[in-house]
Formats: sequence, C-alpha cells, structure tokens
Amino acid sequence: MHPLVEIRGLTAAFDGIPALRGVDLAIGRGEAVALVGESGCGKSVTWLAALGLLPGKAKVGGSVRLDGQEILHAAPSVLDEVRGGRVAMIFQDPASSLNPVHRIGRQITEALRLHRGMAGNAAREEARRLLDRVGMPDARRRLDAYPHELSGGQNQRVMIAMALAGQPELLVADEPTTALDVTIQAQILELLAEIRRDTGMALVLISHDLGVVAETCERVCVMYAGRIVEETAAADLFAAPAHPYAAGLLAALPPIDGPRRPLAAIPGGVPEPWAMPPGCPFAPRCPRHVAACDAAPPALMTVAPGHRAACIRPIEPAHNPELIPA
Repeated sequence: MHPLVEIRGLTAAFDGIPALRGVDLAIGRGEAVALVGESGCGKSVTWLAALGLLPGKAKVGGSVRLDGQEILHAAPSVLDEVRGGRVAMIFQDPASSLNPVHRIGRQITEALRLHRGMAGNAAREEARRLLDRVGMPDARRRLDAYPHELSGGQNQRVMIAMALAGQPELLVADEPTTALDVTIQAQILELLAEIRRDTGMALVLISHDLGVVAETCERVCVMYAGRIVEETAAADLFAAPAHPYAAGLLAALPPIDGPRRPLAAIPGGVPEPWAMPPGCPFAPRCPRHVAACDAAPPALMTVAPGHRAACIRPIEPAHNPELIPA
C-alpha cells in the first residue's frame, strides 16, 4: 500500500543558492510525523515547496506524490483542489494568516464554498459547527467577530477550523503553538490529537519544541541544513538518537527530575545556504568530527530497524547511557 504523501529528492533554490538539498519523506494515512530542527533548517520550506507555495523565483525539483499522483509543478486547477482540500496547512502566526478586514464567519464560509461547494445559511451553520468542534466559546457570536477581537489561542482555533473546512486527508501544522501560553498550547495539541482520532487525518507537525513532539507524534524526522539527517520512531529518538545533531538537541532539554546540571548547548549555528561547509554540514559543530566527515555529505543509512541517520559515525546506544530508558 503506497503512502498518502511521498516526497523524493525535493530540492529548492533561491537565486541559485540551495535551500533544500534532497528531502525524502513519506507520510502514511492517519500517521503523525514531526519535522524538528533549529530555525533555518528547511522545515517550513519543505512543505511550501511541496505544495507550490514558494515565490516564482524559487527553483524547485524532485517529486511529490499525493496518493500516487504527481503534484509538484501540477496545473493550478489541480493544486487548487489539493491545497486546502486534500492537504491543509496551518501557518505559524494565525494573526497574519487571517484577513483583518473580514469577519471570521466570512473567512470560514469562503473555505467551505471553495472546497465543499457550500453557501448561504448551510455554510454559516457548518462554520458554526466547525468553531464548536475546535472548542471556540460562544461560536455563533464569534462568527461576526474580526480577528483583532480574538486572542491568539482563539485565532489559532479559527485557523484549525478553516483547515478542517475542506475535510483534508493531511494537515500540516507549522509551529501551531509557538505564540501561545502553555495552557492554551496543551489545549491545541489535545484538539489536534482528538481530530486525528475522529477523522483518521494524517498530521505533520513542524516544530522545534521536542516536548510537543514527544506527546503528539509517532515518528520524527530531524532536519539540518536542508536535509533530513535522522528519521525514526519518536520513542527511539528520545531513547537513543544516532545522529550527533539530534543528540545535541536532546541534551539541550532541561531534565524534569534528578540533579540539576548545566544545559549542553550546541556550539555555533546552522550554516548559511551560501556558505555550506564541505562534506557533512554539521561537521564544524560536531563533537564526533573526523577528517572523513569533510569528504562528502553522508547519505541516510539504516542504523537499526526503522532507524536511519545521515552520519558516518552514528552514536551507538551504549555511548548514550543517559538517554536509554531504565
């Protein structure tokens, strides 16, 4: 059975400078997958490129198949059916994604008209039902509110309602809880999990918050410098990461219990696309760096069943005793 979405060799370049360097990713039906990594690693650009949302000057290559059908560089009429219909995306800042001069109800009913052919009272009633579904208090009255009259958490619920309007098979959530306090963040994550259980929808969560990923997703893909450098089940990543970059991200998390210890920050920063080091892009920051790391970018290799890492010296579980569960 083929995956719902299959991305192969996805590349993107701006003014000749690569931003994505060959992303391979498959999403199964009903699956929850996380894309994690520091800012600038290509997490959001991957899905903007896959859905044809990058500006015209971007040069995009590779293959993106939705249910076996190629959609990369597809005709606008095909993409109009895919975007918001079969694949919906929630962007990072809901306030900037909503039109400030239109009421919430109009924006949701527009999505219903485009993707489900609904209009009039039927569309308005469905918009109210969607707001109820995402936990909006006093949903009927909120239909006549403007975005600036709502809180950040309420606007995020509106964005989720608009995404659900097309009854998508896949929801891509780009940092959906970044601007929210922890209480609202937990409510939004529980809402997404509940919607998945009820509808069978697949979820891609783009995040740099590993705590959010741990409680939401079954599989994790770690991105660095425009490539996926580690891919495995979430439990396996947190137990024993194989790539030094993933291990560094986990080491930077404060422990919930046990003795206090200084956080181990990864030195340096993500290399700029126009100043990529030779060989492995993480090599200048890597504690396991050897001369061979500078020869060529390492390919994703299987290090354990269902666990792949792009590293010529992957970390073995025995070398990560503090990360192995008792």
